Amino acid sequence: MSVSSEDGRQAPKQVPAERTALEVAAALVEGFDNHYRLYRQISRAAKNRFEAADWQAVREAHGARIRFYDDRVQETMDRLHGSFDITGLPEALWQDIKLRFVGMLTGHKQPELAETFFNTVICKILQRTYYHNDYIFVRPAVSTEYIESDPPAYRSYYPLKSGLRECLRQVLTDMALRLPFEDLHRDLRYVLRGLRGHLHRPMRLEANHQIQVLSSLFFRNKRAYLLGKVINGSLEQGFAIPIVHARETRTLCLDAVLLGAREIAPLFAFNRAYLMVDMEVPSAYVRFLAGMLPGKPKAELYTSLGLQKHGKTLFYRDFLYHLSHSTDDFILAAGIRGLVMIVFTLPSYPYVFKVIRDTIAPQKNIDRETVQEKYMLVKRHDRVGRMADTLEYKDVAFPRSRFTAALLEELRREAPSMIEEDAERVVIRHLYIERRMTPLNIYIDQSDPGQVAAAVREYGNAIKELASVNIFPGDMLFKNFGVTRGGRVVFYDYDEITYMTETNFLHIPTARTPEDEMSAEPWYRVAPNDVFPEEFGHFLLSNRQVRQTFLEHHGDLLGPDYWNEAKRRVTQGLVADVFPYPEDVRFVARFRGQEPAPAREED
Repeated sequence: MSVSSEDGRQAPKQVPAERTALEVAAALVEGFDNHYRLYRQISRAAKNRFEAADWQAVREAHGARIRFYDDRVQETMDRLHGSFDITGLPEALWQDIKLRFVGMLTGHKQPELAETFFNTVICKILQRTYYHNDYIFVRPAVSTEYIESDPPAYRSYYPLKSGLRECLRQVLTDMALRLPFEDLHRDLRYVLRGLRGHLHRPMRLEANHQIQVLSSLFFRNKRAYLLGKVINGSLEQGFAIPIVHARETRTLCLDAVLLGAREIAPLFAFNRAYLMVDMEVPSAYVRFLAGMLPGKPKAELYTSLGLQKHGKTLFYRDFLYHLSHSTDDFILAAGIRGLVMIVFTLPSYPYVFKVIRDTIAPQKNIDRETVQEKYMLVKRHDRVGRMADTLEYKDVAFPRSRFTAALLEELRREAPSMIEEDAERVVIRHLYIERRMTPLNIYIDQSDPGQVAAAVREYGNAIKELASVNIFPGDMLFKNFGVTRGGRVVFYDYDEITYMTETNFLHIPTARTPEDEMSAEPWYRVAPNDVFPEEFGHFLLSNRQVRQTFLEHHGDLLGPDYWNEAKRRVTQGLVADVFPYPEDVRFVARFRGQEPAPAREED
């Protein structure tokens, strides 16, 4: 029972320790359950937004869902502080709270996510010395194997009974989309035609021949995705079928069939916005997807599904495991030294670690808080495959013995407020972790002419696709872009990023005198958000081959007209189509205008 303090506020209630542990654990479970209920609610509504073609609502929902987690954590913190002397609880009681919390997860459908929620809240209350498995879930306590929903996470269909085409028709019918298909018979024939190239024919149909399909569609931007696999004997062929709105009609059509890990993996790439899918048991979805994408870490799959906090938990567990099975040192990353970030890496690990400098170069005209806001902007925005996602961490302990002297000196000199050292550890108070890529400037210097030409085309494509979703990179130097293992160019330096709609794209005024033309400084007034695209060539195109390729494919970027047209489209709410798969796999490119071959009897 609560009592009033001298200032009239309600003092936390005094209850027996056993009951306190039970009530705190229950409050934590309820806080998580409320979070996941809202997560499912907004994810489930993605189907309605897709059917209504409400693309603005799609973007708003994406940003809102990312904020849900922190909001629910704060609500739970407020509840704990309002009901208990939470900061004064003895150490042993926290261990009891964890044990009772585990007990409450019996039969829970999302225990792994609940454990992560527990960690987030407890780490905001306890000191870092308690960040070990006695108090938080450094290791999982509840297995997610064989947790199943009702109905199950995936449905099974049997082509031996009705044929593959009718099976696929039933799959789509069961997804219960309210809009009709423009010509489903035609599209299914395209799907079968695409499948034939990957299934050995003639194919002996085994007794276990079936199609397994995840029960909920996946939604992102202007597309829905059906994901499943064809099973026949020992053969398993994963597939993804994008569903789009047919142009100028209130109907749908199938856009492509993506087959195998190589074609499907880009849907879950680190440079794409998070997918929306309604999952009662997320571990079942991740297990199914991991079978289709064996090279994709589960941390990345959880993150791609909008469960980025648990993705961070799994990533950190994988990172600790890698540290214990490697011996190389953390070193400063290759490339031009940044004015905002210290960037370091572990050569055996495919990521970079970024720490904001205490003193940012004055020419950047930016502070730490603004940098963090820019990174959050990117996380909440549509990244269209052209901006790297980041994992943000606080109070990360590294083994001091694994830091080179040069890296330690850089951190001590440039970010002393961000580090804490003792004989065994270096603790970094705040950092970002990103997928490591080859900086574009280094890639151009080290590549053959064909690779350079492809990278320059990709660079221009990246800028145009970012502009189509209201993003102006600000600093377009090659060093701020990276090249992935697949040759895709991705932007990763966000301190000067801004919205297209907040930028003025202008022609350089005509010089008044010859002295004006020769002046090192502009003779015209430049407001903070003024950009003169005609200047881009002076600092981007000194290399002859780069200049020739860029002018051939993207010369329009060197004038304000392109930028203002892109800005106009954004202002009018026109959402560009940016596909996470090649144009040449789309049915409209491959088959339209050709009559597909008649379906074979075994189809």
